[in-house]
Amino acid sequence: MAKVTGTLYTYPDNFRAYKALIAAKYSGASIKTDPKFVFGETNKAKQFLSKFPFGKVPAFEGSDGFCISESNAIAYYLANDTLRGGSDQANRALVQQWMSFADAEVLPSACTWAFPAMGVMKENKGAVEKAKDDLKKAMSYLDQYLLHSTYLAGERITLADISVACTLLLPYRFVFDTQFRKAYPNVNRWFTTVVNQPNVAAVVGSVQLCEKAGGGEGGKGGKGGEKGGKKQEKKKEKAPAAPAEEDELAMPEMPKKEKDPFAAVPKGNFDMDDFKRFYSNNDEEKSIPYFWEKLDKDNYSIWRCDYKYADELAMVFMSCNLIGGMFQRLDKLRKNAFASVCLFGENNNSTISGIWVWRGQDLAFELSPDWQIDYNSYDWKKLDAKSDETKKLVEQYFKWEGTDPKGRKFNQGKIFK
Repeated sequence: MAKVTGTLYTYPDNFRAYKALIAAKYSGASIKTDPKFVFGETNKAKQFLSKFPFGKVPAFEGSDGFCISESNAIAYYLANDTLRGGSDQANRALVQQWMSFADAEVLPSACTWAFPAMGVMKENKGAVEKAKDDLKKAMSYLDQYLLHSTYLAGERITLADISVACTLLLPYRFVFDTQFRKAYPNVNRWFTTVVNQPNVAAVVGSVQLCEKAGGGEGGKGGKGGEKGGKKQEKKKEKAPAAPAEEDELAMPEMPKKEKDPFAAVPKGNFDMDDFKRFYSNNDEEKSIPYFWEKLDKDNYSIWRCDYKYADELAMVFMSCNLIGGMFQRLDKLRKNAFASVCLFGENNNSTISGIWVWRGQDLAFELSPDWQIDYNSYDWKKLDAKSDETKKLVEQYFKWEGTDPKGRKFNQGKIFK
């Protein structure tokens, strides 16, 4: 299929337009915006109205003359097949469901609550209170759904995630303060995962979560075009906000270089990359003895993890999403760690456990706040690297076989390497 090219008409920092721009990043579509676009003028001009009769933005005009409006339709047009849900019919339906959910259940309340906090419109207390209640319902629904899912439709990011996350940008930036967010840990985890994706961050920038509702934020503004944006800039010039206190849910600043969390941990003589290559290229009959032969027991440790909430696990594919999501969020730990995490059992009767090996003798996740999103959902036990029991466990998990303590058979596993 030929690469889509064209022009997206919108005002600066329009969160509705973000969906289309992010979709273009993923698909490789070549999209430009009109630098001369002025909301209230360009979209009212006869030439614009001849192509887009309602004068609404965002609006897209392809280089082939094809014109389309409505943000969801534009995003869908610019997206690749993966973003649309892939070949799985159920995933494609879920993408449509969540995009509709964003517009119907989130957008109206998000704007009603956030716009007054941004200084874009006057506050109607009754309307704002209702908006808060409606958003709490939507967030509770999302939080329950994301308890067992990394993404909203399937195992990869789709337009479902992009659409809902973009619609939640204003609340997270301006009104979802630390206290409010505490009730929705799964949504917070998912939201920070989505907005930290390189193709998403390239469009929306670094997102600073709200410290105090109504207090503004350090990232980009939202609706209101130039008027809203300038108002926010003036506020910052007159009274620069004090640095926000460290928030356990806040994202790391990007692309700032941070100190290596393992800087104070002895390197030892175990070549982790060498072992990973050997494990990948040989069967376990060779790779497991190789592991024990090379392991530096003084400077590396072995740990077992067990998921705390096994009774809440439902479908097997959802459980696998939990493992994959954790691995993705620990990407910067890969250089110094290896793991085999397994799912035992079947739908509605399963558990997750794994064997981890990393540099150092302490719990590695405590070395960096960036690694602490998921680890509290597991019980961690340090194993004696010299014991026969540990050797049996390593063999079982590296080979992907056997049962858990309750007799549930190995179903599938994932390797962190």
